[in-house]
Amino acid sequence: MNLAFVESPVQLLNVLEWAHAQHGAPLAGVPSQSAGPAGSARSGGVDLTVVVLSPTDPMSRGQLRRMAELARDEGYTVRWQEARGRAGAPLKTVRELAPLLHRAERIVIGDPFSRYVQLLLTLVGSRDLTVVDDGTATMEFVAQLARGEKLVRWHRRGRRGPRELVLAPVTFLARRRLTPSRSRDVEVFTSMPVEPPQGITVTPNLFGWTRSRFGPPKITRGADLVGTSLVETGVVDPDQYVEAVTALARTHGATRYFAHRRESSEKLHRLAVETGLEIVRPDLPLELIARRGPIGATVLSFPSTVVHTLPLALVGTGIRVAVCDIAPEWLRDSASPRAQGFLAGVTGTAQDVQRLPAPA
Repeated sequence: MNLAFVESPVQLLNVLEWAHAQHGAPLAGVPSQSAGPAGSARSGGVDLTVVVLSPTDPMSRGQLRRMAELARDEGYTVRWQEARGRAGAPLKTVRELAPLLHRAERIVIGDPFSRYVQLLLTLVGSRDLTVVDDGTATMEFVAQLARGEKLVRWHRRGRRGPRELVLAPVTFLARRRLTPSRSRDVEVFTSMPVEPPQGITVTPNLFGWTRSRFGPPKITRGADLVGTSLVETGVVDPDQYVEAVTALARTHGATRYFAHRRESSEKLHRLAVETGLEIVRPDLPLELIARRGPIGATVLSFPSTVVHTLPLALVGTGIRVAVCDIAPEWLRDSASPRAQGFLAGVTGTAQDVQRLPAPA
């Protein structure tokens, strides 16, 4: 049995892409089995159970509900786990998932930086592992693994507080689980440009499932703008961000702004008032929204996952993807010293996109 743990809509999308790429298209319309601790569905030769470690924010939960429906439509089992927000929820979750962990032959995860996933990895022994994309963080994960560094998200400054000190043994053991050995195969399924250390298998994510299930899209005139959570993660100054969005929309004739699921309501309200853009809160990951359409002939983005994924999802449609660089003066004083270099790398390694200078 393949057992996947996902915490975001994009992770679940990429688990479906992994199953499609590894084993061929599942049998659409196969009735899904009930999501219980003992059952898993088999579809198209894939024995896959997906466990959703549900987040607490409403937008992520809504998109995950929709993605779970798509996964069930493909014939896979989806188990929704209320893993947060209640006293004792993590320990209860680990206890309930133990039988599945013991039976799984391969574990599929989307976020190796997640403390929750790291805790679960300490229980999987020598099981084979697959890491699917949860965005550009995959690039940093593979680079840190190759350099033998501890796993730290790129936008964090790396300060070790009491919580990090307590969880340090968990992170250390999880990192060992993510390192290939004679008894454990480690695969990275990704649409990102990575240079893996020796022993890790890289399988390209070409978004074959997305293209086979959605589209071709209806294309509208003008441009659409893709939002980012760089303000919410403390990387970019909010005033600078609003000014940049305003300039991009004016220059390229953008009329809609597709919000990132982590963007705050306050910031989105400000953008609507100051830019006149229509704020769209997608109910699915943007790759599916764009493939379904309607979508602008040009899609504008700041450095983010979509500058790598949208060209793959929209291949052959004629839609242009353009990425705007982040100017150094936009960064907040609290931003990680690695932020500028990482964001430049996200932009510089993107294929089939047009690069735009930061608005003056």
